[in-house]
This record gives sequence, C-alpha cells and structure tokens, in this order.
Amino acid sequence: MNKKTQRMNMLVEILKVRNFVSIKELASMLGVSEMTIRRDLKILEQNRIAENIYGTTVYNPAHTVTKSDNEYNFFTELEKQDTQKDSIGKFAASLVEQGDIIIVDTGTTTERIVPHLPTNKDITVLCYNINVLMELRRNPGVKMMFAGGYYHSNTQMFESAEGISFIRSLRAQKVFVSAAGIHEGLGVTCIENYEVPTKRAILKSSLEKILVADSSKFDVVRSAYFCDLSQINTIVTDSGLSDEWKHRLTAMGITLHLV
Repeated sequence: MNKKTQRMNMLVEILKVRNFVSIKELASMLGVSEMTIRRDLKILEQNRIAENIYGTTVYNPAHTVTKSDNEYNFFTELEKQDTQKDSIGKFAASLVEQGDIIIVDTGTTTERIVPHLPTNKDITVLCYNINVLMELRRNPGVKMMFAGGYYHSNTQMFESAEGISFIRSLRAQKVFVSAAGIHEGLGVTCIENYEVPTKRAILKSSLEKILVADSSKFDVVRSAYFCDLSQINTIVTDSGLSDEWKHRLTAMGITLHLV
C-alpha cells in the first residue's frame, strides 16, 4: 500500500470515529498540508463518503466504506467509475419532465440521478434507500415519499411487505432501476434476493421503465433475477458499451442513451 492509499484509509477511519473534524486538525493529525487534505476530502465527498459543512468535514454514515490495500481499486478505479456513474445520473435526470412522479431504485448509479434533478418542475420522488434520501433532502424543490421497513446496510436499502404494499398503491410516470447484471438470455439481475420483490413492484407501478447501469454490468449474471430485458423501455449507460450490445438493444426496440 503506498502512502496516498494509506493516508486515505486513515482519513476515513478518523472520520468514522470522530464524525466531524476540521481540515486544519486533519492536516496536523496526518502530518500533511491542508492542501493535501482538501484534495483527499474532495475524493471522499465525490463518493459520498464525507460532506463539507461550513468548512468542517462530516462523515456520512450512510456510506459503507471498505478498506483496500490496492490503489487501483480504492483510488484510480473508484474515480473512473464515479465519473461514469455521474454522467449516467446526470443524463437520466434530464429525462424527468414537468409534474413527473418518479421512483428511484437503490444503487450507486441511481443515487447519482438525484443531485441533477430539476428544482422547478414540481416533481415527486419515491425512494427506499438512505443514500438517495440523503441526497433528496438537499433539493427543496422536490417532494419526497419514502417506503420504509427493515434496513440492509450492504445496499443501504429499506424493505418490507408494508413498503412494497405502499409502492403498489402508487403510480409513477418513470422508474429508474439499477442492476448488477444484464444478460440477453438470463435477464436483469441483482445481488441480493431481498431486492427482488421491491424491484418487481416498482416496475409494475411505473409507466416507463428506465434502466441505468454502467457498461461493465452487461454480459454479467447475478443470482437474483427480477425481470427480462423485454420489460425495459429505456437504457442509459456509458459509451463503453460494445457494438454487439448496441445492435441487440436497438433490435429489441429499447431506447438506448450512451453518455
């Protein structure tokens, strides 16, 4: 582990224990300049691990951070994925129209839709994920609904029979759904079985089904199946998608947006 990765890991651990620490204090504790700390914190803020509130850094408990001894995973690749996901989220948000009721699924890509949602279009958002909820609270122009239940820390998701019943009682113009795997023959999948009933409910309650996922999810199969590709109307992904998949999705009549 090089010094930069080691410092980033130490920084996260300090924030977890202390919750909030000034930049000046962090620089003193880690023996580096305040400029270095500001650069490190910018990365953590971009990945929703911490927030800067009036010059003080506050740890975001809704974000699960895993230590890594590999700089590629923790730093380089994280930034790369972050850029892709934010571009996908920004474009997906542009699909929201005046007066829309939308549902935002749990996931690290769907979460990126929320900061880009318009503030002046009288939209209503239903969610059931603590990270999505925390982002929504920053947008006073958006009406919020939350389907609660049992909390799952690995996905930041709340789910319950009551929450699913609440979702089924609503109707939305658009749902933005996430996936851990997308396969032509085996459909759209996620990692956890407990996600499946909620995902199926949001798809059934929405007029337009919009799948948001980076290109690394294609040709991947996870254990928990929740829908066929034919049930999806629109896909927003990055430009790394293969030509084979582009032709396949177009032939299926799915609207494809590459960002």
